[in-house]
Amino acid sequence: MADWTIFATPTMLWVTLLAVGLVGLSKGGLGGAFALAGVPIMSLVMPPVLAAAVLLPILIMMDAVSLWTWRGWRDWSVLKVMIPASLIGVGIAWALAAVTSDAMVRLLVGSVALAFVGRAVFGKFIGDAPSYRVATGWLWGTVAGFTSFVAHAGGPPFQVQVLPKKLDPKVYTGTSVIFFAVLNAVKVIPYAALGFFETRVLWSALIMLPLAVVTVRIGAAIIKRMRPEVFYPFTYVMITLVGIKLVYEGLAGMLGG
Repeated sequence: MADWTIFATPTMLWVTLLAVGLVGLSKGGLGGAFALAGVPIMSLVMPPVLAAAVLLPILIMMDAVSLWTWRGWRDWSVLKVMIPASLIGVGIAWALAAVTSDAMVRLLVGSVALAFVGRAVFGKFIGDAPSYRVATGWLWGTVAGFTSFVAHAGGPPFQVQVLPKKLDPKVYTGTSVIFFAVLNAVKVIPYAALGFFETRVLWSALIMLPLAVVTVRIGAAIIKRMRPEVFYPFTYVMITLVGIKLVYEGLAGMLGG
């Protein structure tokens, strides 16, 4: 393979294509579990730090497509709280980058995700289901910024805050697109400061642009045709899968597996 990319072997290229395709479907709106599969899949053929560095420019490309696709669909009452909060989380993560354990963050986020789903599913046995509260947006927005920076895992905290509002699926997806577009753009500065972006990393990301555009549009097309009574159960299932995956990865990392 060309020495101006990170793809030293055809296997590295094909595995990255698979990961980008799954992340693209997620960025289009088709479930957060696909997005969280990106770095772990790429880590099968390259160091995790390199995988995260390559994926961030690709995410930003996808964000641009998603912003156009979901233009006009948003809930500003969510964004005006969670975006500033997420910036605080990014700042904290940047300051603690040298001492933060990726495994610990994944375990924490996964546990929160599973607890949230369990509360929603079994709420009738233990009291009222969780409701939307503006005040908690500062907490979960900060957590989302922190976990997005260190583990590309900002989805579950965002979902814990926003899903109880029971937005129309298109409004929910459009709101999440704006939130993560801003968050990913902000992450460029600390990522660059930490030396994550080499020329070959950026060229490798550019190669993925056509696939990124196509898969985002496919994911969006599916969600735009999905009814709320299908969308929300589907989303809770995806959060459960995300939670299980993160808890497993967190425990494995902390135990040295």
